[in-house]
Amino acid sequence: MALAWQIAPLDHSGSDAIQHRIDQKTKPLGALGQLEALALQIALVQQQPRLSIERPLMLVFAGDHGIADEGVSIAPSSVTQQMVLNFLTGGAAINCFCRSNHLPLKVIDAGIKYEIKPAPSALIVQRIAAGTRNFAHEPAMTLAQAEQALLLGQQLAQHEIAAGSNLLAFGEMGIGNSSSASAILAALSGAEVAQCVGKGTGISDAQLAKKIALVSQGVARLQDKSPLTLLAELGGFEIAQICGAMLATAQAKKLILVDGFIVSAAALLATHFNPNARDYMIFAHQSEEAGHQLLLRLLNANPLLDLGLRLGEGTGAALALPLIHAAVSFYNQMATFESAGVKV
Repeated sequence: MALAWQIAPLDHSGSDAIQHRIDQKTKPLGALGQLEALALQIALVQQQPRLSIERPLMLVFAGDHGIADEGVSIAPSSVTQQMVLNFLTGGAAINCFCRSNHLPLKVIDAGIKYEIKPAPSALIVQRIAAGTRNFAHEPAMTLAQAEQALLLGQQLAQHEIAAGSNLLAFGEMGIGNSSSASAILAALSGAEVAQCVGKGTGISDAQLAKKIALVSQGVARLQDKSPLTLLAELGGFEIAQICGAMLATAQAKKLILVDGFIVSAAALLATHFNPNARDYMIFAHQSEEAGHQLLLRLLNANPLLDLGLRLGEGTGAALALPLIHAAVSFYNQMATFESAGVKV
């Protein structure tokens, strides 16, 4: 099974007209700053005179990582399952932020170590296995598992887009997944592993040194840096499903709202499957995790927020959604100098 990602680049032929419309609003040129660039991007994606955000949806993918057995996190893998249950009962930060911004949330078991049985109806079960293997010593998954994860992510995104969503936001949960994201970043960027690895959940200096050494082992083993092989060697099931869902969203010419470090690593990987996927991505925030600034530079991304977040779960993306609504609102509703009778 070889997935083909046919993603059209944005059509920039109307950029000047869109920018002119923005410039004619009742404000000084550029006075709405980043919101103007955001409105331009949304207009180029949607290619409609009136912009809209329809049925925005937060998808939080959960998966466990074999490298967590090495003690590279403050928490054991059992916490992934506990946090998934917390998401399902509405008690996590992502639930609070989604509720406050009227953003529906769906939670996906992409391959957590401890399966939830019986699975609640609210949980989307797309398990590949009970967590990946330890990528410091062996491939995290087989090529077949990597392809299966990409396909499941693709199918879920296609289903939600068919149901009316034109913006999908992505979050994640998985003890050890910052190690996987750091390895993906190091392998794709060629940067020193120490630049890509951070303290994640707040580990000690000794744990950080161990984490750098283990990630380095995994990256050093990599011979083939094609995106599928890299994903299989170093990735996580949640990262793989996010990547597949992002590619499908771009293929459908819909908006992708990218959260923090782990989701951004999936986004970077998606651009290696097809560079045109980048055109459809909006980057919510810059996290406190080491490596995220490097990752954002590689993606030529200018994130909307910098709040010192390092939680994941999709929290930064949920917080950024009102800014997207604001960009759409001013583009659609703000008067022009002519229509308001303002002469400057």
